Amino acid sequence: MDTSAGPEMIDVPAGEVVLTDRRTQRSWAVGLAPYRLAAHPVTQAFYARIADRQPGAAQGDRLPAEGVSWWDAVRFCNALSRREGYSPAYRFPAGGEEAEWDTSADGYRLPTEAEWEYACRAGTTGPRYGPLDEIAWYRGNSEERLQEVCGKRPNPWGFHDTLGSVWEWCWDLYDAEVYGTYRVLRGGGWFDEHWSCRASVRRRSHPTFRVDDVGFRVARTVAR
Repeated sequence: MDTSAGPEMIDVPAGEVVLTDRRTQRSWAVGLAPYRLAAHPVTQAFYARIADRQPGAAQGDRLPAEGVSWWDAVRFCNALSRREGYSPAYRFPAGGEEAEWDTSADGYRLPTEAEWEYACRAGTTGPRYGPLDEIAWYRGNSEERLQEVCGKRPNPWGFHDTLGSVWEWCWDLYDAEVYGTYRVLRGGGWFDEHWSCRASVRRRSHPTFRVDDVGFRVARTVAR
């Protein structure tokens, strides 16, 4: 797999996923139309090619892009869409202080957290789709450093590194009434303990936040 080239996109079938939030003890079902999702997180080499700058502080073409804010990620999606001739998914009215998702656009975008969890689970029902050491880089096996993408076993649908490696930005607001503009992060990272690397775990952060265990993968809407 050439992880420095454009993303390998996997077709995900329609379905339903039940999301849970341990903080509020709430669960809710989300129905999903078919969509496409990248097989692995955006790599450093590919991010640099599209964004014209190196992400984060780590060095390595096959390492996942890190040190990337939510704003960096959505702007990357638009830049990639323009590069490949698709319509950008995001608009930035009011001087770029907000982002709007054009759901009719065919370009690249961040997955919703429901799309992310549905693809991560890949038809499985437990907290993980396999033994953690076989499927994820986390604190117990990462040597406390970033590792290259696709070094662990993929899930049954072919997705690599949905657990561990880097936390992944999703489109969604976490809880606007309590946390304002904070966005959802999913998946756990290379410095996290095993309990954070589960399909249902939700984390939040400000959309300007950049740190060395946060990255993203891209999605696309399937034309109907």
